[in-house]
Amino acid sequence: MRLLLIHTGGTLMMRGGDPTPLEPDVYTRDLVAELPVLRKLAEIETKILYNLDSADFQPHHWVELAETVHGSLDRYDGFVIVHGTDTMAYTASALAFLLPGLDRPVILTGAQKPLADVRTDARTNLVDACHLATTRIPEVGIAFHSELLRGCRATKLDAWGMKAFGSPACPPLAELGLGVNHAPHVLSPRPWASFDGRLEPHVLAVRTFPGLDPRLLHGALAAGVKGMVIEAFGAGNVPRLENSLVPVIEAARAADVPVVIVSQSTRGAVDLTRYHGGVAAARAGAIGAGDMTTEAALTKLMIVLGRAEGVSEGRTSAARAAFAASWAGEISL
Repeated sequence: MRLLLIHTGGTLMMRGGDPTPLEPDVYTRDLVAELPVLRKLAEIETKILYNLDSADFQPHHWVELAETVHGSLDRYDGFVIVHGTDTMAYTASALAFLLPGLDRPVILTGAQKPLADVRTDARTNLVDACHLATTRIPEVGIAFHSELLRGCRATKLDAWGMKAFGSPACPPLAELGLGVNHAPHVLSPRPWASFDGRLEPHVLAVRTFPGLDPRLLHGALAAGVKGMVIEAFGAGNVPRLENSLVPVIEAARAADVPVVIVSQSTRGAVDLTRYHGGVAAARAGAIGAGDMTTEAALTKLMIVLGRAEGVSEGRTSAARAAFAASWAGEISL
């Protein structure tokens, strides 16, 4: 069993802490040497791709990371990616969509406290991730706090506790206790596909709130935004009287700029037939994203738009078709 451990940075290998800010450390320590128990799990090779605080991750980093995994599929049985927690859910979602053909695990992990700390979650998370990378779970997942979450269903919920991630709309793919319990909804292995790294980063995510001035969104359209994700209230409700967002959605449709609606609520799903605001948004051209996370909707929209350039039916039609389908288990149909 051969694993590739890809280091991209994050708290796990940072230095500092109270009273100084944490920052990426010079990568001088071999993680396998630091945790020799990893050798009992597999033959592990390490690749240092970045050494970034994940707040500095950009879409081009997702593409390079996905391309690195894709180009190594024939040489390794599984992959572990060490990543910062702040944007891990975005990266996991992007990888799930950029790697549509998987027959082996791609596991992201990180830590709330550095590996060098006496009391840290880094050791357990890293061992769990490497263990899970040797199993038959052909998905992009996040291994954290003795759980494996589907990457395109996960979101960071806690910046203080050790259980940093949750997946409210999808149970864990696996739970680790005395053994490993695999869930029945793990995806089946899929044949490898050619790599397509095209994406459009000029996408805007906006959280709806009482008082949001729609002129700001009209300004984004005028500035050339290519797609929008609106975090609406509850089941997809948006203002339709004072400060109505409906004219913005209509203007976006006229400009062939897809508008995707997700919910601010961590549980439940968008249903644009339930309230008048949602009905008005749908009539104006908005696309409901069901129970998708903001991270998944945003990254999927970027990739759809990147691949829609030159497509005859237009960007909005391409996005509507894509969001009506599940690419990697990111939505309940």
